[in-house]
Amino acid sequence: MQTLSEADGNAVQEIEAAGAKIAAARAAMGEVIYGQEQVIDQTLVTVLAGGHALLVGVPGLAKTLLVHTMGAVLGLDDKRVQFTPDLMPADILGSEVLEETERGARSFRFLKGPVFCQLLMADEINRASPRTQSALLQAMQEKYVTVAGVRYELPSPFHVLATQNPLEQEGTYPLPEAQLDRFLMQVDVNYPNLEAERRMLLQTTGLEEVKVRPAMTADDLRAAQRLVRRVPVGEKVVTAILELVRSARPEEGASEEVERHVAWGPGPRASQALMLAVRARALIDGRFSPSVEDVKALAAPVLRHRMALNFSARAEGVTVSGVIDRLCRNI
Repeated sequence: MQTLSEADGNAVQEIEAAGAKIAAARAAMGEVIYGQEQVIDQTLVTVLAGGHALLVGVPGLAKTLLVHTMGAVLGLDDKRVQFTPDLMPADILGSEVLEETERGARSFRFLKGPVFCQLLMADEINRASPRTQSALLQAMQEKYVTVAGVRYELPSPFHVLATQNPLEQEGTYPLPEAQLDRFLMQVDVNYPNLEAERRMLLQTTGLEEVKVRPAMTADDLRAAQRLVRRVPVGEKVVTAILELVRSARPEEGASEEVERHVAWGPGPRASQALMLAVRARALIDGRFSPSVEDVKALAAPVLRHRMALNFSARAEGVTVSGVIDRLCRNI
Protein backbone atom coordinates (compact mmCIF):
# COMPACT_ATOMS: atom_id res chain seq x y z
CA MET A 1 0.00 0.00 0.00
CA GLN A 2 1.26 3.46 -0.91
CA THR A 3 1.40 5.85 2.05
CA LEU A 4 0.98 9.59 1.95
CA SER A 5 4.58 10.25 3.06
CA GLU A 6 5.88 8.03 0.29
CA ALA A 7 3.73 9.77 -2.31
CA ASP A 8 4.59 13.36 -1.45
CA GLY A 9 5.68 14.94 1.81
CA ASN A 10 3.94 18.22 0.97
CA ALA A 11 0.65 16.61 -0.05
CA VAL A 12 -0.98 17.13 3.35
CA GLN A 13 -0.64 20.91 3.17
CA GLU A 14 -1.70 20.97 -0.48
CA ILE A 15 -4.77 18.83 0.18
CA GLU A 16 -5.80 21.06 3.08
CA ALA A 17 -5.38 24.22 0.99
CA ALA A 18 -7.20 22.74 -2.00
CA GLY A 19 -9.96 21.42 0.27
CA ALA A 20 -10.57 24.90 1.67
CA LYS A 21 -10.94 26.40 -1.82
CA ILE A 22 -13.21 23.58 -2.97
CA ALA A 23 -15.36 23.98 0.14
CA ALA A 24 -15.73 27.68 -0.66
CA ALA A 25 -16.73 26.82 -4.23
CA ARG A 26 -19.27 24.27 -3.03
CA ALA A 27 -20.77 26.81 -0.62
CA ALA A 28 -20.95 29.48 -3.33
CA MET A 29 -22.82 27.11 -5.65
CA GLY A 30 -25.20 26.17 -2.84
CA GLU A 31 -26.19 29.83 -2.48
CA VAL A 32 -27.65 29.74 -6.00
CA ILE A 33 -28.66 26.10 -6.51
CA TYR A 34 -31.20 24.97 -3.90
CA GLY A 35 -31.77 21.42 -2.74
CA GLN A 36 -29.28 19.76 -5.11
CA GLU A 37 -26.32 19.17 -2.79
CA GLN A 38 -25.63 15.68 -4.17
CA VAL A 39 -25.79 16.97 -7.74
CA ILE A 40 -23.35 19.77 -6.92
CA ASP A 41 -20.95 17.35 -5.24
CA GLN A 42 -21.02 14.84 -8.08
CA THR A 43 -20.50 17.56 -10.69
CA LEU A 44 -17.57 18.97 -8.71
CA VAL A 45 -16.09 15.48 -8.44
CA THR A 46 -16.35 15.11 -12.22
CA VAL A 47 -14.59 18.39 -12.94
CA LEU A 48 -11.87 17.80 -10.33
CA ALA A 49 -11.25 14.38 -11.86
CA GLY A 50 -10.77 16.09 -15.24
CA GLY A 51 -13.85 14.55 -16.82
CA HIS A 52 -17.19 15.41 -18.38
CA ALA A 53 -20.64 15.03 -16.83
CA LEU A 54 -24.03 14.11 -18.28
CA LEU A 55 -26.84 15.76 -16.31
CA VAL A 56 -30.08 13.83 -16.74
CA GLY A 57 -33.45 15.13 -15.59
CA VAL A 58 -36.75 16.63 -16.66
CA PRO A 59 -36.86 20.33 -17.63
CA GLY A 60 -36.94 22.95 -14.89
CA LEU A 61 -34.56 21.37 -12.37
CA ALA A 62 -31.83 24.04 -12.68
CA LYS A 63 -29.46 21.97 -14.87
CA THR A 64 -28.66 24.99 -17.05
CA LEU A 65 -28.28 27.23 -14.02
CA LEU A 66 -25.95 24.69 -12.42
CA VAL A 67 -23.55 24.79 -15.36
CA HIS A 68 -23.57 28.59 -15.60
CA THR A 69 -23.05 28.88 -11.85
CA MET A 70 -20.17 26.42 -11.88
CA GLY A 71 -18.42 28.36 -14.64
CA ALA A 72 -18.70 31.59 -12.67
CA VAL A 73 -17.67 30.05 -9.33
CA LEU A 74 -14.64 28.23 -10.78
CA GLY A 75 -13.55 31.18 -12.92
CA LEU A 76 -13.92 29.33 -16.22
CA ASP A 77 -14.74 30.70 -19.66
CA ASP A 78 -18.08 29.02 -20.34
CA LYS A 79 -20.25 28.83 -23.44
CA ARG A 80 -23.61 27.27 -24.17
CA VAL A 81 -24.86 25.41 -27.23
CA GLN A 82 -28.54 24.58 -27.58
CA PHE A 83 -28.73 21.22 -29.33
CA THR A 84 -31.55 20.94 -31.86
CA PRO A 85 -32.31 18.47 -34.69
CA ASP A 86 -30.95 20.89 -37.32
CA LEU A 87 -27.66 21.63 -35.50
CA MET A 88 -24.61 20.76 -37.61
CA PRO A 89 -21.07 19.76 -36.48
CA ALA A 90 -19.65 23.02 -37.85
CA ASP A 91 -21.98 24.92 -35.52
CA ILE A 92 -20.02 23.42 -32.62
CA LEU A 93 -16.48 23.03 -33.91
CA GLY A 94 -16.25 25.99 -36.27
CA SER A 95 -15.68 26.25 -39.99
CA GLU A 96 -13.42 27.72 -42.64
CA VAL A 97 -14.51 30.80 -44.54
CA LEU A 98 -13.09 32.12 -47.79
CA GLU A 99 -11.71 35.65 -47.51
CA GLU A 100 -10.57 37.94 -50.31
CA THR A 101 -8.13 40.82 -49.89
CA GLU A 102 -8.34 44.15 -51.69
CA ARG A 103 -5.79 42.85 -54.20
CA GLY A 104 -7.96 39.86 -55.00
CA ALA A 105 -5.94 37.25 -53.10
CA ARG A 106 -8.10 34.56 -51.57
CA SER A 107 -7.42 32.42 -48.52
CA PHE A 108 -9.31 30.36 -45.99
CA ARG A 109 -9.59 31.45 -42.37
CA PHE A 110 -10.82 29.22 -39.57
CA LEU A 111 -13.57 30.65 -37.40
CA LYS A 112 -13.59 28.90 -34.04
CA GLY A 113 -16.88 27.50 -32.79
CA PRO A 114 -18.23 27.53 -29.23
CA VAL A 115 -16.29 24.35 -28.36
CA PHE A 116 -13.23 26.58 -27.87
CA CYS A 117 -13.92 27.37 -24.23
CA GLN A 118 -13.11 25.91 -20.82
CA LEU A 119 -16.62 24.84 -19.85
CA LEU A 120 -19.01 23.90 -22.64
CA MET A 121 -22.66 23.40 -21.86
CA ALA A 122 -24.28 21.06 -24.37
CA ASP A 123 -27.90 21.82 -23.55
CA GLU A 124 -30.34 18.99 -24.35
CA ILE A 125 -27.62 17.05 -26.16
CA ASN A 126 -29.96 14.21 -27.04
CA ARG A 127 -32.14 16.48 -29.18
CA ALA A 128 -29.43 16.69 -31.87
CA SER A 129 -28.80 14.04 -34.51
CA PRO A 130 -26.19 11.33 -33.84
CA ARG A 131 -23.90 12.95 -36.42
CA THR A 132 -23.83 16.18 -34.46
CA GLN A 133 -23.52 14.40 -31.13
CA SER A 134 -20.43 12.57 -32.38
CA ALA A 135 -18.79 15.88 -33.30
CA LEU A 136 -17.90 16.23 -29.63
CA LEU A 137 -16.22 12.81 -29.40
CA GLN A 138 -12.72 13.92 -30.40
CA ALA A 139 -12.91 17.11 -28.36
CA MET A 140 -13.99 15.27 -25.21
CA GLN A 141 -11.34 12.56 -25.42
CA GLU A 142 -8.36 14.18 -27.13
CA LYS A 143 -8.88 17.83 -26.06
CA TYR A 144 -8.41 19.05 -29.63
CA VAL A 145 -10.42 19.15 -32.85
CA THR A 146 -9.44 18.59 -36.46
CA VAL A 147 -11.02 20.71 -39.17
CA ALA A 148 -9.97 20.37 -42.82
CA GLY A 149 -6.97 18.31 -41.74
CA VAL A 150 -5.65 20.96 -39.33
CA ARG A 151 -5.41 20.30 -35.60
CA TYR A 152 -6.64 22.96 -33.18
CA GLU A 153 -5.92 22.63 -29.45
CA LEU A 154 -8.72 23.37 -26.99
CA PRO A 155 -8.23 25.59 -23.92
CA SER A 156 -7.15 24.03 -20.64
CA PRO A 157 -8.99 22.91 -18.63
CA PHE A 158 -11.75 21.74 -20.98
CA HIS A 159 -14.95 20.18 -19.70
CA VAL A 160 -18.30 19.33 -21.24
CA LEU A 161 -21.37 19.43 -19.02
CA ALA A 162 -24.22 18.11 -21.11
CA THR A 163 -27.88 18.09 -20.14
CA GLN A 164 -30.23 15.40 -21.34
CA ASN A 165 -33.96 14.83 -21.22
CA PRO A 166 -35.21 11.35 -20.32
CA LEU A 167 -35.35 9.22 -23.45
CA GLU A 168 -39.06 8.56 -23.12
CA GLN A 169 -39.77 12.20 -23.97
CA GLU A 170 -40.57 13.11 -27.55
CA GLY A 171 -38.00 14.52 -29.97
CA THR A 172 -34.90 12.87 -28.47
CA TYR A 173 -32.17 10.64 -29.90
CA PRO A 174 -30.35 8.06 -27.73
CA LEU A 175 -26.68 8.87 -27.26
CA PRO A 176 -24.38 6.25 -28.87
CA GLU A 177 -22.41 4.01 -26.53
CA ALA A 178 -19.06 5.54 -27.54
CA GLN A 179 -20.38 9.00 -26.69
CA LEU A 180 -21.77 7.88 -23.33
CA ASP A 181 -18.44 6.31 -22.36
CA ARG A 182 -16.74 9.70 -22.74
CA PHE A 183 -18.75 11.04 -19.81
CA LEU A 184 -17.01 10.30 -16.52
CA MET A 185 -20.33 10.47 -14.67
CA GLN A 186 -24.05 10.46 -15.31
CA VAL A 187 -25.55 12.77 -12.70
CA ASP A 188 -29.28 12.24 -12.18
CA VAL A 189 -31.04 15.48 -11.23
CA ASN A 190 -34.18 14.82 -9.20
CA TYR A 191 -36.87 17.07 -7.74
CA PRO A 192 -35.85 19.11 -4.66
CA ASN A 193 -37.37 18.38 -1.27
CA LEU A 194 -40.12 20.52 0.26
CA GLU A 195 -37.88 22.85 2.27
CA ALA A 196 -35.50 23.43 -0.64
CA GLU A 197 -38.38 24.17 -3.00
CA ARG A 198 -39.91 26.56 -0.44
CA ARG A 199 -36.59 28.43 -0.18
CA MET A 200 -36.27 28.52 -3.96
CA LEU A 201 -39.81 29.86 -4.29
CA LEU A 202 -39.15 32.74 -1.90
CA GLN A 203 -35.65 33.61 -3.09
CA THR A 204 -36.28 33.59 -6.85
CA THR A 205 -39.57 35.53 -7.00
CA GLY A 206 -38.49 38.65 -5.12
CA LEU A 207 -36.87 41.86 -6.29
CA GLU A 208 -33.31 40.93 -5.39
CA GLU A 209 -31.45 38.36 -7.44
CA VAL A 210 -28.81 36.16 -5.82
CA LYS A 211 -25.46 36.85 -7.46
CA VAL A 212 -22.86 34.19 -8.11
CA ARG A 213 -19.76 34.56 -5.95
CA PRO A 214 -16.43 33.51 -7.57
CA ALA A 215 -14.41 31.17 -5.34
CA MET A 216 -11.66 29.72 -7.54
CA THR A 217 -9.70 30.47 -10.70
CA ALA A 218 -8.83 28.26 -13.66
CA ASP A 219 -5.28 27.97 -12.27
CA ASP A 220 -6.67 26.81 -8.91
CA LEU A 221 -8.73 24.17 -10.70
CA ARG A 222 -5.77 22.92 -12.73
CA ALA A 223 -3.69 22.64 -9.56
CA ALA A 224 -6.49 20.71 -7.82
CA GLN A 225 -6.80 18.36 -10.80
CA ARG A 226 -3.09 17.59 -10.65
CA LEU A 227 -3.39 17.02 -6.92
CA VAL A 228 -6.24 14.54 -7.42
CA ARG A 229 -3.91 12.28 -9.41
CA ARG A 230 -1.39 12.34 -6.56
CA VAL A 231 -3.84 11.27 -3.86
CA PRO A 232 -2.70 7.80 -2.72
CA VAL A 233 -5.11 4.89 -3.05
CA GLY A 234 -4.97 1.85 -0.77
CA GLU A 235 -4.94 -1.70 -2.09
CA LYS A 236 -8.41 -2.37 -0.64
CA VAL A 237 -9.89 0.47 -2.68
CA VAL A 238 -8.13 -0.68 -5.88
CA THR A 239 -9.43 -4.21 -5.33
CA ALA A 240 -12.96 -2.93 -4.65
CA ILE A 241 -12.95 -0.93 -7.90
CA LEU A 242 -11.76 -3.87 -9.97
CA GLU A 243 -14.19 -6.31 -8.34
CA LEU A 244 -17.14 -3.98 -8.83
CA VAL A 245 -16.46 -3.12 -12.46
CA ARG A 246 -15.59 -6.66 -13.51
CA SER A 247 -18.61 -8.11 -11.69
CA ALA A 248 -20.87 -5.91 -13.84
CA ARG A 249 -19.73 -7.66 -17.04
CA PRO A 250 -21.72 -10.73 -18.10
CA GLU A 251 -18.65 -12.05 -19.98
CA GLU A 252 -16.56 -12.24 -16.80
CA GLY A 253 -18.51 -15.06 -15.19
CA ALA A 254 -20.36 -12.63 -12.96
CA SER A 255 -23.35 -13.30 -10.76
CA GLU A 256 -26.43 -15.06 -12.06
CA GLU A 257 -28.37 -11.79 -12.05
CA VAL A 258 -25.77 -10.02 -14.21
CA GLU A 259 -25.60 -12.87 -16.70
CA ARG A 260 -29.38 -12.97 -16.89
CA HIS A 261 -30.17 -9.26 -17.06
CA VAL A 262 -27.14 -7.30 -18.34
CA ALA A 263 -26.66 -7.06 -22.11
CA TRP A 264 -23.23 -5.41 -21.91
CA GLY A 265 -21.18 -4.08 -19.04
CA PRO A 266 -18.62 -1.34 -18.35
CA GLY A 267 -15.18 -1.35 -19.99
CA PRO A 268 -11.77 -0.44 -18.56
CA ARG A 269 -12.54 3.27 -18.86
CA ALA A 270 -15.09 2.78 -16.08
CA SER A 271 -12.34 1.58 -13.72
CA GLN A 272 -10.22 4.61 -14.60
CA ALA A 273 -13.15 6.95 -14.07
CA LEU A 274 -14.02 5.39 -10.70
CA MET A 275 -10.40 5.61 -9.53
CA LEU A 276 -10.21 9.34 -10.33
CA ALA A 277 -13.68 10.00 -8.94
CA VAL A 278 -13.00 8.45 -5.52
CA ARG A 279 -9.76 10.44 -5.27
CA ALA A 280 -11.63 13.66 -6.09
CA ARG A 281 -14.37 12.85 -3.54
CA ALA A 282 -11.76 12.37 -0.84
CA LEU A 283 -10.16 15.70 -1.76
CA ILE A 284 -13.53 17.49 -1.56
CA ASP A 285 -14.06 16.07 1.93
CA GLY A 286 -10.53 17.03 2.99
CA ARG A 287 -9.42 13.43 3.41
CA PHE A 288 -5.95 12.20 2.44
CA SER A 289 -7.06 8.99 0.74
CA PRO A 290 -10.34 7.45 -0.51
CA SER A 291 -12.17 4.56 1.12
CA VAL A 292 -14.32 1.67 -0.05
CA GLU A 293 -17.35 3.76 0.95
CA ASP A 294 -16.34 6.28 -1.73
CA VAL A 295 -16.39 3.47 -4.29
CA LYS A 296 -19.92 2.48 -3.25
CA ALA A 297 -21.13 6.09 -3.20
CA LEU A 298 -19.89 6.81 -6.74
CA ALA A 299 -20.60 3.41 -8.29
CA ALA A 300 -24.01 4.38 -9.69
CA PRO A 301 -23.09 7.71 -11.38
CA VAL A 302 -19.94 6.17 -12.87
CA LEU A 303 -21.44 2.86 -14.07
CA ARG A 304 -25.11 3.37 -14.90
CA HIS A 305 -24.53 4.94 -18.34
CA ARG A 306 -21.91 2.29 -19.17
CA MET A 307 -24.29 -0.66 -18.76
CA ALA A 308 -27.37 -1.82 -20.65
CA LEU A 309 -30.09 -4.24 -19.62
CA ASN A 310 -31.58 -6.81 -21.98
CA PHE A 311 -35.25 -7.11 -22.89
CA SER A 312 -35.88 -9.73 -20.23
CA ALA A 313 -34.66 -7.42 -17.47
CA ARG A 314 -36.78 -4.51 -18.67
CA ALA A 315 -39.83 -6.75 -18.86
CA GLU A 316 -39.26 -7.82 -15.26
CA GLY A 317 -38.90 -4.24 -14.06
CA VAL A 318 -35.18 -4.55 -13.25
CA THR A 319 -33.24 -1.26 -13.29
CA VAL A 320 -29.53 -0.55 -13.81
CA SER A 321 -29.37 1.28 -10.48
CA GLY A 322 -30.86 -1.72 -8.73
CA VAL A 323 -28.28 -4.05 -10.26
CA ILE A 324 -25.43 -1.72 -9.22
CA ASP A 325 -26.77 -1.46 -5.66
CA ARG A 326 -26.80 -5.23 -5.32
CA LEU A 327 -23.26 -5.48 -6.75
CA CYS A 328 -22.06 -2.91 -4.22
CA ARG A 329 -23.28 -5.06 -1.35
CA ASN A 330 -20.87 -7.81 -2.44
CA ILE A 331 -17.67 -5.75 -2.29
